[in-house]
Amino acid sequence: MEKIELEIVALSHSITQTHSYAVVLGEVDGLRRLPIVIGGFEAQAIAVALERMQPSRPLTHDLFANFMTTFGIDLTEVVIYKMEEGIFFSKLMCRHDGDTIEIDSRTSDALALAVRANCKIYTYEKVLETAGLYLEQPETGEPVTESKSGKVPISNNPAPDADMKRMSLEELNKLLHTVLEQEDYVRAINIRDEINSRKKKNKGS
Repeated sequence: MEKIELEIVALSHSITQTHSYAVVLGEVDGLRRLPIVIGGFEAQAIAVALERMQPSRPLTHDLFANFMTTFGIDLTEVVIYKMEEGIFFSKLMCRHDGDTIEIDSRTSDALALAVRANCKIYTYEKVLETAGLYLEQPETGEPVTESKSGKVPISNNPAPDADMKRMSLEELNKLLHTVLEQEDYVRAINIRDEINSRKKKNKGS
């Protein structure tokens, strides 16, 4: 199965959901984005590494990376290999003494380590088909402007999440593109899941 390379393009924070963050992975040489909800601690760990900041004492992920380096374990790549019930599953591909070792990992931890090891991040087409978002306007096809600063963008809330249940699929798709323009990937994940849930129900009926 062919792997698709991803890169971290943004960290997103929703002002409407306290402590809700998403790390946004972008398809290399493509328009699809894969937003993944993470905790505040993991978001901080990724941000520290992306900004090349040096904490006075090692953070947990720094400690783990230092441990691997000390004992000659190389993190060669991170693979996000499936998503089930909204949960992403990842593995660390490591090399030690000529052997390849796979280690199961939470995706947020895997990404925090990938940034520190400067290794590549991959997923599969089936994951992007299920959870990916296209970064383009539905009508014009023009790319949506995306922040290149690497900072954490904060967006406004164009409609309460509770209203999604009363919206049509067409309205949800329009809302999704509005939210993507505002870079509120946390809300985009919720809207995406609602759209996918509606499509599954329509197929089953």
